Amino acid sequence: MSRTLLVTGGRGFIGGAVVEQALAHGWSVRVLDSMRPDVHDPSEGRPLPAGVEFVQGDVRDTDVLAAALRGVDAVCHQAAKVGLGVDIGDAPDYVASNSLGTAMLLTAMRDAGIRRLVLASSMVVYGEGLYRDGDRQLQAPPRRLADLEAGVFDPRSPETGRLLQPELIDEDQPCDPRNTYAATKFEQELLARDWARSTGGAAAMLRYHNVYGPWMPQGTPYAGVASLFRSALERGEAPDVFEDGQQRRDFVHVTDVAAANVAALEWTATVDAGVARAFNVASGDVRTIGDFARALAEAMGGPAPRVSGRFRAGDVRHITASSARIRAELGWRPQVAFEEGVAQFAQDPLRAAVEQP
Repeated sequence: MSRTLLVTGGRGFIGGAVVEQALAHGWSVRVLDSMRPDVHDPSEGRPLPAGVEFVQGDVRDTDVLAAALRGVDAVCHQAAKVGLGVDIGDAPDYVASNSLGTAMLLTAMRDAGIRRLVLASSMVVYGEGLYRDGDRQLQAPPRRLADLEAGVFDPRSPETGRLLQPELIDEDQPCDPRNTYAATKFEQELLARDWARSTGGAAAMLRYHNVYGPWMPQGTPYAGVASLFRSALERGEAPDVFEDGQQRRDFVHVTDVAAANVAALEWTATVDAGVARAFNVASGDVRTIGDFARALAEAMGGPAPRVSGRFRAGDVRHITASSARIRAELGWRPQVAFEEGVAQFAQDPLRAAVEQP
């Protein structure tokens, strides 16, 4: 029996990979993408695979949504304004694109009788990761500006003042979003939970960690560090690594992220009505930002990274995830090892740089 999937943001970095893997697993796919000019250069584009229907439009447009959802069995909602933003002036666009856009989509899904949703969320909903202070675990408060200025980058215990030791965070830990983007990603999750309860739908909320791979955006302040490092190396420059380069992250390849979306789609067909569940999408292989910069520089034959000591007060220090839940409940396993993925990324096509407003 034919199944039709709508992928919002399906012309983007992660959405395009989801489209390809969904097709490989027997889905008929329709893409809804606004092709907003601060993301997509009009002269380039990731070509859509044969047989994929494309609807250009905004998820906040009710007429566009009604047409895009016609005959659809499930939705992968990837469309969003991403990145940490430049300053508070980005907030209206984040809220309109992410929070309002998701609310409009969920309302239209209710009206169309669609009960299966996979939502692209993010590790940023946690704020800082999980830490240990002696014999107890805690999520750290924001770091002290005086410490950052003194080059002390690890967070301190609010009780003892000792530097905290990072651990893996799981989905049962509280969320503590610390910037506008994070707030809107958490609001998307809250909206999805309410949609599932009120409609009897099933929602899988995938908390992506540091995703990298082919067709990443470049030349934008909203890109991730992998893209920024790659762009610097292509210019013959040393990657600029903030703080001391020891920030712990989990770099997960975009093909593995797409596979997690397909596994989550199948899960939404098997669970009880009204269920909404979060899953960390992470490789489980803890690396530092400095590790990634060095590995990429070596793969590209470029200059070694420059550890600048610069910092942004709103950045988190360590955020690495336990992937036990997604492995146990969705049967998902990452297939691309760190060394293999970085070597591939050194040669991967990236999105053309776009003009920023």
